[in-house]
Amino acid sequence: VQLQASGGGLVQAGGSLRLSCAASGRIFSWNAMGWYRQAPGEQRELVADIARGGTTNYADSVKGRFTISNDNAKKTVYLQMNSLEPEDTAVYYCNARNVRASWDEFGMDYWGKGTQVTVSS
Repeated sequence: VQLQASGGGLVQAGGSLRLSCAASGRIFSWNAMGWYRQAPGEQRELVADIARGGTTNYADSVKGRFTISNDNAKKTVYLQMNSLEPEDTAVYYCNARNVRASWDEFGMDYWGKGTQVTVSS
């Protein structure tokens, strides 16, 4: 299973970016997909995730500014980031949780390589 993320870049404070992450490979099912971020010197933290059924979860710091969505048919998750702040600067990682290759196999978690988001003040 591979997770291909795209959409990072450099933006001024107050601007917007949209991240995409597409999963490929042997995928029978998964529980959720989401985005984490890691700033220099900091631990990786959850930004937002979305269950396959659509239930969403957000970090308090991004509520009201970021929106996560998914397209199950495309096995893709999106993160629309508005009103970006310099504190949002980090490498953003896509995550897929409990991915099963077939109905009788155990699930595993997968990570994408990360995409840099830089917000200038």
